[in-house]
Amino acid sequence: QVQLVESGGGLVQPGGSLRLSCAASGFSLDYYAVGWFRQAPGKEREGVSCISVSDGGSRDESTYYVDSVKGRFTISRDIAKNTVYLQMDSLKPTDTAVYYCAARRTTVQAICAGAVDYWGEGTLITVSS
Repeated sequence: QVQLVESGGGLVQPGGSLRLSCAASGFSLDYYAVGWFRQAPGKEREGVSCISVSDGGSRDESTYYVDSVKGRFTISRDIAKNTVYLQMDSLKPTDTAVYYCAARRTTVQAICAGAVDYWGEGTLITVSS
């Protein structure tokens, strides 16, 4: 069964850090582009950060970040663990949202634009003092 499971969400104070994990089962995540999306209350879901297909580490990696998180968030993958991470630093209240990971064998640009085959269930991040 193909599945993506996010973990690592929670409550954090402004300026704090969290690391989200997206673990895949039923397929090899490194053959897919992976994206992190978020949806805040009353807003549309947006692509936050995406990472390109790895093909077992044989391809050069490319990443994308939405302007609002550049310099604060870092996406990475661990092929051996079949997991993609989103390191989030200097968190702001405006980062509060449900965060989803997603996968599709496509380009970084396409997946961050919403071309997705598989979605996780999401994990809530609340940034508040």
